[in-house]
Amino acid sequence: MPTVSVGRDRLFEALGRTYTDEEFDELCFKFGIELDDITTEKAIQRKEKHLDEEGTEDDGETIYKIEVPANRYDLLCLEGLAQALRIFNGLDPIPTYKVANIGKESMLEMHVKTETSKIRPYVVCAVLRGVTFDEAKYNSFIDLQDRLHQNICRRRTLVAIGTHDLDTIEGPFTYEALPPAEINFVPLKQTRNFRADELMEFYKSDLKLKKFLHIIENSPVYPVIYDCKRTVLSLPPIINGAHSAISLKTMNVFIECTATDLTKANIVLNTMVTMFSVYCERKFEVEPVKVTYSDGKSFVYPDFSIYNMNVPLSYITGIIGVQLPEEKVASLLHKMQLRAEKSLSEDKKVKFVVFVPPTRSDILHPCDVAEDVAIAYGYNEIPKRKPASLKPLPLSQFSDLIRTEIAMAGYTEVLTWILCAKKEISSMLNREEDSSAAIIADSRTSEFEVVRSTLMPGLLRTVGHNKDHSKPIKIFEVGDVVFLDATNDVGAVNRRHLAALYCGATSGFELIHGLLDKIMEATGANFVSPGNSSGYYIEKSEEPALLQGRQASVIYAGKRIGTFGIVHPKVLKEFDIPDPCSFLELDMQTFL
Repeated sequence: MPTVSVGRDRLFEALGRTYTDEEFDELCFKFGIELDDITTEKAIQRKEKHLDEEGTEDDGETIYKIEVPANRYDLLCLEGLAQALRIFNGLDPIPTYKVANIGKESMLEMHVKTETSKIRPYVVCAVLRGVTFDEAKYNSFIDLQDRLHQNICRRRTLVAIGTHDLDTIEGPFTYEALPPAEINFVPLKQTRNFRADELMEFYKSDLKLKKFLHIIENSPVYPVIYDCKRTVLSLPPIINGAHSAISLKTMNVFIECTATDLTKANIVLNTMVTMFSVYCERKFEVEPVKVTYSDGKSFVYPDFSIYNMNVPLSYITGIIGVQLPEEKVASLLHKMQLRAEKSLSEDKKVKFVVFVPPTRSDILHPCDVAEDVAIAYGYNEIPKRKPASLKPLPLSQFSDLIRTEIAMAGYTEVLTWILCAKKEISSMLNREEDSSAAIIADSRTSEFEVVRSTLMPGLLRTVGHNKDHSKPIKIFEVGDVVFLDATNDVGAVNRRHLAALYCGATSGFELIHGLLDKIMEATGANFVSPGNSSGYYIEKSEEPALLQGRQASVIYAGKRIGTFGIVHPKVLKEFDIPDPCSFLELDMQTFL
């Protein structure tokens, strides 16, 4: 989890009182964060320089290092921490963030050119008017950008933040993508002009910026933002222009976030402006910016719309394990910056309409609301009790029984990766690409691109890596596969499958068939004639991974629950297996 370093004295000033280290540690625990370390400015400097000198009494300001949840972006700066703790302590009301009500003719605009779709297609913007900075506030503003870049922005690959002194530039602005040789400007902290391609070479020796160059350096076009006078504001995600750099004297801040992920861009922009709108002339008010794309579509940012979530009282108390009155739950949610109104569901049961503010992007599901109630109530206040039942889930219990039956038949259980390469569930199995498979976004390796939709690749890979093992090889696996499912709230569904593989001098088709009969007998299913739904039977199948004429589908209770047969020679070749194999796979959840 990220660690936020804040000055103790400034934090206590914002909280309106002082604490001993032990008292503040206790407050952090109650709020669900952790005081990780207490240090000083000079101690941090000595640690960075790898010095072993002893500290002195005059070591500078005391620094609290506070560990916060990775999805609580509003706690990544002192302003957010102080505000959250003051509300938690009942000192402040929940702030209401507003978008300034200004006419379209006076609203700043950002025009997005078509070419940006080739590299970073999205941009969102906002303005903080009448900001008053001092050195501490300014440093906190810069630090929040850095922490967001390291966290939700994924080192600027998903989102890059640019902040500018609005009084030095003039709208409307344009977001473009141009060849590097056509971009010329003076970058931040430099005094001469650079072409964008020259800048890439220049920053290869910069310890901080060189790690971001790979994001755009191999692209034929670079993203760039101009004002109406063609002054470069920024070359995202690398560097801002020197002309619009903010300083302690800046009063009006223009914030732009370019991105490959629009959702995360909105979260980042909302975090930046809500945390520092407290210093605006009109507190908690942000000036909007209109963003117009090349197709004519336009959007106004920031988006401060409140997300409403219906959460039954019984759901909250059931998860926490404590019966709480409605007023108490509403009060606890208020401590966690969530407004809640009581209402009745259609079946006359009490529920809450929870209003999720723009600062709480971590609230995605009713379980997140229940967690906040538990934190505000106090984990130490929840009475300890034994679970009502230690009985395993029916599916887990059934899986264990089937494992025992197959092991008694002489098969060895294996455990393989639930992620695999796309080709392992398609071309390597002699199949077309599986449209029902869940694909991993931005996969780091070609070996783990999708969630498996069959157990077959794992077993074949196991045999392929152990082909010198004495024959026969008899292995099985009981595990989950995943399919896309639009009716499920997460867009996919898990299914528990069973698979077994026999590899030897002969195919062992009759042995796999016998294993099927043993499994069905263990489940209490009888072999019946085709068309009879009181038991199971087999019929001809057309599974590409299995040899034609040497395979069959298993039909149970009128549903196709699996297949078995001799593995196709093409598939064996793909997995580098020299010996014939037979394979069986069943959907176990059908039996329940």
